[in-house]
Amino acid sequence: MKLSADQVERIRSVVDNSGIRIEALRDDVLDHLCCVVELALTEEKSFDESLERAVAELAPDGLHELEKETVYLLNSTKIVLMKKIMYSIGFLGAFALTMGVTFKWLHWPGGDELFMIGFLVLTLLYAPLAAIDRYKVSISKAISEKLRITIGLVSAMSIGVGGLLKVMGLYGGDFLLLGGSVVFAIAFYHFISSRYINSLSPNVLTCSS
Repeated sequence: MKLSADQVERIRSVVDNSGIRIEALRDDVLDHLCCVVELALTEEKSFDESLERAVAELAPDGLHELEKETVYLLNSTKIVLMKKIMYSIGFLGAFALTMGVTFKWLHWPGGDELFMIGFLVLTLLYAPLAAIDRYKVSISKAISEKLRITIGLVSAMSIGVGGLLKVMGLYGGDFLLLGGSVVFAIAFYHFISSRYINSLSPNVLTCSS
């Protein structure tokens, strides 16, 4: 059964209101839904029921998820490369930090240098890369999620660098430690606790009260 112009426009409005920003993907989704709905109508099902079922079968979590999956597939090579670089930097930083602690414990030369290099690599390289990776994964989520990642990175870097300056007896360590701790305690921890409370269902809250 061929769809009427009004039915095609109704399907188009569903696709346009789904949040998909890639025009080519919208056209492909529209074409797919039209074909599925046409096939369902030949089985004497209503248009609304056919459209709802077609959308549910194509994207159970919403049509906007198709764009996330498409972007990931198109950039999968770059994402994998970035993750390899990130994990390699994390491994080198952790290795240098561990060797620095071991050398200092055994009173071997080079312990302070290895400890400093490992700490700086983890704090100034691995932590920002991990935050960027997490930020890209959360690109379609709420602004509060992105803000939580940014605040977490800032507080972690402040505490890390502040701790290093404090150990080395350099100026500014106390200020960075205090600032990073305050940011983490007030802002980042607030986001974590709010997210946990919001995840509880009303039934759980009622039962626990």
